[in-house]
Amino acid sequence: MTILIEKKYPVYTVIIDNPEVKNAVDGPTALELTNAFREFEQDNNALVAVLWGANGVFCSGANLKAIAEERGNKVEREGDGPMGPTRMMLSKPIIAAVAGYAVAGGLELALWCDLRVVEESAIFGVFCRRFGVPLIDGGTIRLPRLIGLSRALDMILTGRPVSAQEAFVWGLANKIVNDGTSREEAEKLASKIAKFPQICMQNDRLSTYEQFGMNLKEGMKNEFEYGLKTLESGEYLKGSEEFTFGKGKHGKF
Repeated sequence: MTILIEKKYPVYTVIIDNPEVKNAVDGPTALELTNAFREFEQDNNALVAVLWGANGVFCSGANLKAIAEERGNKVEREGDGPMGPTRMMLSKPIIAAVAGYAVAGGLELALWCDLRVVEESAIFGVFCRRFGVPLIDGGTIRLPRLIGLSRALDMILTGRPVSAQEAFVWGLANKIVNDGTSREEAEKLASKIAKFPQICMQNDRLSTYEQFGMNLKEGMKNEFEYGLKTLESGEYLKGSEEFTFGKGKHGKF
């Protein structure tokens, strides 16, 4: 097993652990990774997931050597992505804890996550540019949406390494942390997010994703429908009551 799961509810941590290939993902590993996140989606006790690569590397992409050994990543129009969960739209957030390299398909896994907590020495890059391997797990879609077309094309056309500091300026990294602490810091962030009223947070998240491809009128209507679902849940009534007794006043979290 190269994919491990550690549950410290409400946080659910998925670990890629294959140091011999710098956490590269082959076909069986992609399936394990997908199943881990399917389990997360169905686990009502798990509210926020963390994706972390063990042994100082997030993920170096697809395992190209596995192709010759008939363990290559599946490349199919339907079903899961070659790297595993990259076509999934989960109802709950995922945080990437990035150490070392997040390159090629590993970059695409990091882009699939909602947030990226990144160590100081981490490197992002479209390293597969050197070998003619395409971005096929959402990289050409998510990267320009996150950092803009010009910067995305810089990465996609040149394949050059992008440091944590540059990634932070661009909006690719959400937070920079000391080396060796990305998992710990990502799990702390996950715990904070898990404390918020979940129906409201999850619906706001889904509206944010779904507005891509909608015009303003469509997006506003879709947001309103999600807002109605939240209000109909009654979740806000508890929050309103807590506010009257002083909780959260003056911007306090």
